[in-house]
Amino acid sequence: MGAQWKQKNREIAAGAKGRIMTKLVKELTVAARGGADPAMNSRLRMAIEAAKKASMAKETLERAVKKGAGLLEGGGASFDTVTYEGFAPHQVPVIVECLTDNKNRTATNIRVLFNKGHGTLGAGGSVSWDFARMGAVEASPPAGKKLDPEEEAIEAGAQELDPPEADGSVTFYSGATEVDLVSKALAERGWTVTSAKQIWKAKNPVALDDAKRSEVEAFLEAVDGDDDVEAVYVALA
Repeated sequence: MGAQWKQKNREIAAGAKGRIMTKLVKELTVAARGGADPAMNSRLRMAIEAAKKASMAKETLERAVKKGAGLLEGGGASFDTVTYEGFAPHQVPVIVECLTDNKNRTATNIRVLFNKGHGTLGAGGSVSWDFARMGAVEASPPAGKKLDPEEEAIEAGAQELDPPEADGSVTFYSGATEVDLVSKALAERGWTVTSAKQIWKAKNPVALDDAKRSEVEAFLEAVDGDDDVEAVYVALA
């Protein structure tokens, strides 16, 4: 879990559907700043795929892209990326990435969430030194083929990988600037890429007993529930 923390069952939790759509729209609008053509904009391409996977309405998706690319009256998106660093309960390092149209609101909300959850909000650089900025590509192997993920990683130019999930999907890690190259290489080899992005990967994940781990996960769930939060990275083994 030393990369991005993922809320359990967040895709099917009834109360999370609206928050997920809000976050996807923000990601689409910000990604579209780099151009409205997904063939030339890997971040937008992945954002569109994530939106489609979440069954976002076509009209909503297209409007978000046009807004971000400045193709709608009123100009482009006004969202900014803001990163917060600190500690979850039991001194577990955490990095929170947000997309916001109101930095003051977001700063206040994050501060409250850390205080209520018995975390400690730190200054910039307080924990990021203990994380590596990397690319992460999540992909599923071609149906009917038995492949060695380690060999596939080498062929695609990935630096390391996580053990395969129960469904066969694998997360491959690359240099931060090489994520699109690895994503395209895997796709050319028949893999279905479901996500490709830059992440923060913990260098020294912390191991906790079940009780303490539950406290940390409750804190992470509360932080991730804020509409402005796009990703939460935690050094939890």
